[in-house]
Formats: sequence, structure tokens, C-alpha cells
Amino acid sequence: MKWIYGKQDWKTLERGQENCWLMTNGLGGFSSMTMIGSASRNDHALLMGCLKAPNYRYNLVHRLSESVELEEKEYVISSQEFADGTSEEGYEYLSEFSYEDTPVWRFLVRGVQIRKEAAMEQRSNTVAVCYEISNRSSSRCTLSVTPFFQFTPKGTEPEEEQEFCREKNQIKSNGITLHFQTNGEIVDFPERTEVYFYRYDACDGRRDSGRAKACHRICLSVEAGESACLEVIYSLDPISQSFESLSSQLKEYRRQLEKKAGFRSEIASFLAKSADQFISKRDSTGKETILAGFPFFEDWGRDTMIALPGICITTGRYQEAREILRTFAENEREGLMPNLFPEGNSEPMYNTVDAALLFINCVYLYYEKTQDLEFVREMYPVMKRIIQGYRQGTLFGIHMDEDGLILAGEGLDQVTWMDVRVGEILPTPRHGKPVEINAYWYNALCIMSIFAGKFGDEKEEYENLAKKAQESFRKKFWMEKKHCLRDLVSGTSADEQIRCNQIWAVSMPFTMLEEEQEKQVVEIVFEKLYTPYGLRTLDEEDPQFHGTYGGPVLERDMAYHQGTVWTFPLGGYYLAYLKVNGESQKAIRTVTEQLEVLESALREGCIGQLPEIYDGKKPTSSKGCFAQAWSVGEILRVYEKVEEK
Repeated sequence: MKWIYGKQDWKTLERGQENCWLMTNGLGGFSSMTMIGSASRNDHALLMGCLKAPNYRYNLVHRLSESVELEEKEYVISSQEFADGTSEEGYEYLSEFSYEDTPVWRFLVRGVQIRKEAAMEQRSNTVAVCYEISNRSSSRCTLSVTPFFQFTPKGTEPEEEQEFCREKNQIKSNGITLHFQTNGEIVDFPERTEVYFYRYDACDGRRDSGRAKACHRICLSVEAGESACLEVIYSLDPISQSFESLSSQLKEYRRQLEKKAGFRSEIASFLAKSADQFISKRDSTGKETILAGFPFFEDWGRDTMIALPGICITTGRYQEAREILRTFAENEREGLMPNLFPEGNSEPMYNTVDAALLFINCVYLYYEKTQDLEFVREMYPVMKRIIQGYRQGTLFGIHMDEDGLILAGEGLDQVTWMDVRVGEILPTPRHGKPVEINAYWYNALCIMSIFAGKFGDEKEEYENLAKKAQESFRKKFWMEKKHCLRDLVSGTSADEQIRCNQIWAVSMPFTMLEEEQEKQVVEIVFEKLYTPYGLRTLDEEDPQFHGTYGGPVLERDMAYHQGTVWTFPLGGYYLAYLKVNGESQKAIRTVTEQLEVLESALREGCIGQLPEIYDGKKPTSSKGCFAQAWSVGEILRVYEKVEEK
């Protein structure tokens, strides 16, 4: 599936910066710019290298300034907004942008055609750019490319006194050496600084400007009527490949991902390739991990356990699934799974109530797909400790109450996915018995009963606990007047808020409600919370509903789970809808038709990716992370279910 854009998509500089592309290297590094080639965020970079996978990211090559000299006149073909209000507007010469496996630009300047393509190498901090120049004008032309560098941690900028030095085919600054290779002529000049305006950081209250520096340009001249190619490759390692080999390897790698996933749908096939962009090596464990989202997030336990079924199991990445689950199993403590793997000698953080229960679910889904009972046997002692920890009580107030349901959260610790905390403000306090956590708890108990039976262990204890939890859940969570579930049992006004969390009480493999109750939950979620791009986190009629997400940190966080549309719960909704409608052909058609609109979501924001969030009132533009792992993973699970039926 190839995404093609034309001049109508960049009528203005602002419109040209609405969409971006993403390539990743499986180390936490990435390459991402807008489709017109500008940096509209401080996290944009042609080469965001990762010095230690996956979190020590450094913005190395921030952007490229490009121009064509023809008949002693310079035509700038790059685009960029600057802090002083000026801009490069090379998008006026851009005739086409496309993205399939690599980003490709086509420029036309008075008879000179230029095809530009970029590629990134897997498991290497290497990016390459190739310019194919076809000079159909009557004069000699010269293409000049000026790289602007930062060599600073992602989200920061070089100090004014930071210097960049070129020594042959190396750039050195801030203790970092970047290798480069080119067939063009290198022209040194006194160090030059640019200061940028970051439009998509400004609207979110983030740092809206930043600088980068250049110390040389790379040129190639082409005579009238002739053609030539200019290649430029940057890497933290010595360079041994050409652009052609790097590009071919990347395209073949992505073809194999598509083949392994085996989807019939073009959108699902593309999403299978997009899913791979979140899988990364972690140096501290020597195993694979899942990054929660680009450009902001690292690898988190909760996000991993929600994303893994779609990112790895649905796409046939079973080895990666085993590696990730083993990493978490090795780091289980007191029945909890890490929510964050810090670097260095620091201990992991365990502030999540759902990750451990979802770990059990992941092992079950893996077993369902592979029948690999030996791996389950390996994980089984860890799963038993999780259940024991939740029964007896563990950190963060997590424990089983007398009624068999799980209580979680205390003080200022937010341990569900609605976890925002601003100082001493909890915008979405959920201390008590959260609905989805108890859905996960019941599901985990049922799974443990199955595996206990296979391993000759006592299964009756799990069955009895599950039965007790089910009885209490039906009694305490069901709201007869509203025909849906409480979000929480806490004795506060938050209990009866209509939120998307109840959908997982229907979509999990094992659920507690009566059939008619499940149907009513699905219908209420559709009526109150459904949008084509995700579920609202709160009913629009609730007085605490926030319709827009943006502005300074406090404003954003107050809206984050108070109505903002999240894409990943949409997967749970569709799976629940199919379930309560008996997975009939009519239901399959309904979901298939509703999924079609995701093509427009994949065209917007980060091309070929699904984002973290949208505004709650009018979900028209993606916000937050422009590429989110659990959004992609959960929608892939829906495609899997639709295609198997």
C-alpha cells in the first residue's frame, strides 16, 4: 500500500507540516520529518540516533537545507519555519511525496527533476539519502545539501558555544563522532546557526524553538541533458554500504514482515509493517522490548502488555513475544510487573496494577496461537506468584478485598492507565476497585484454572476465586438504570461516570456479565463514547468532560483522560461488538465497513501509523504521540478476528 500526496496537500507551509513520516532502526532510534521535509517538532530529525538502546536518543542530523543553482540563480527546495518569522518554502517546487517503505520526494525546478529518497538501516544508527537528478534544462545545474546538526539528547538543543568539527569523513561534537559518506564535493564554511520555530510543539505548550548548526555543504553538478545521483550517508559506525543496498534491504525486510503476518486487507498488511517500528532491542536486558510510542515514549510495562498481542502474536512474531515476556517474568517482584525499565543501576518501577494481570493474558493468547505448552510451563511459577501477590496484598495498595475483587491505588499513586498526576493533583482519581482491573483479575483467574489443570495443579482454588469475583462484580458494578457498568467502586461520585474502561469487561477472553448485560454495555459505549477513530474516555454530558487537548502541561493533563479520544480502546469495542453479535456475517460486515475510515487516519498525522489520541469533541487531527504501539496492536487484533471469520 503506497501513500501518495500532491500539491493540494501542501497548499500552504502550515498544511505541508500537518503530516510526517517515520522510519525506525530497532534500537530506539528513528528518522522522522514532515512530508515537505521540515522539522516542525524538536523531536524531528533525519537521524535520531540511539547511543544505548532504546532510550539514550540523540538528535544528530536535525534537518537538511537543499537548493538548486541554475543559470546563476538559487532555488531553495527545502522547507522550514524559523523563529524570526522567516521560512524556506521549497514545497512550492515539490510535485509529489509518497511513502510505502521509504519516503520519496519529487521536485521540479525549471526543467530539473529531482527524486529524493531516504532509507534507514535496521539495528544500526544509519540513515541514507539519495538524490536522482535529471537535468532536462538547457543549463548546467548544481544541487547543494547542507546538513544541520545538534548532537544533543532528544528534546534539547546545542549550547551557543558547542562547536562542530569536520575531519575528513567524520563530524565531531559533544564527545560524539558521526561518520558520513558521499560522492559529492564537500565545501567547508564557518559554522552557521539556525533557530527554528516548532509549530507542533508550540500548540502543545512545549518548547517552541531550537537551534542547530552547520559547518559544510555537499554539492553535485550535472550538465544540461545529463543525469546523476548524489548520495549522502550518516552513521555512528563506519560505513560499508551504498544507498542502494540499504534501501533494498529495508524494502525486503518490510516485505517479509507483511508476508509473515499474512493479512488479506491492505490496511492490515501495512499496519503489520508499522507494528514492527515499535519493536526494539534493549541493551540492559539483551532482549527485545516494545516502545510505547513515537516520538515521546519509552518501553512501559502496561503499554507493552496491551500492545504485545497485536504487535507480536497477531503478526506471527512469536520469538519476539517470548523474549519480551521472559524479560518481564525475570523482573517480576511481589506479584507485580515493571512499568518502567530505567537505565543504569536503578531498579525498575512497579507502579502499575494492570501489567501483571495482562501478562497472564498475554501468555494465554500466545498459547492459544502456538500451543507452546513448554513456554507456558516456564511462565507458570511467575503467574502463580502474581495471583498470590494480588490475593495477599502488594505495593501501591493493590490487594484482594473480602468480596474477591481487587482494590488498587493509595495516596498520590495512580496505578491504572488513567494515571496522570500533576504535582498533588489527580485529574482522574481511580483509587478503589477499577472496572477493567477486576475484569483482568477474573480473566487471569480463569486462565490460571486452565493451566493448573494442564500441569496437575490445584485448579479448584482458582475456580472458586473466579466465582466469588464474578458474583461480587455483578452485584457491585452493574447500574440497572444506566444499563452499563460503574467505572469504579470507591464510594465517590467518580463511580458512576460513563467511561470506556467497561468495554474490557466484555472483550476479554473470559468475562463475568450475563449475555444481555454485555450487549447493553456495548450499546451504551457506542452511544456515549464511540467515534470512528477511538473511544472517548468520558461521556460528553459529564460536567468534567474536556472537549479539546492542547496547551500547557496542566491543561493537557486535565483533559488527557477526561473525554479525550484514545484509539486503542477501539480495538476492545470492536472485539466486544463482534462477540455480543455472535460473530455473525452481518456483524463482520459492520465492523469491516467501520474500519474503512481508518485509511483516512493512516493518511493523517504520521503516515501509515495510528496515533495516541484525538480531541474528545471533534476528533479530526491526531495528537499526543503520532505513532502509538497499543493503537496499532489493538486494531490489528480486530483485523485478525474479522479475517478469520
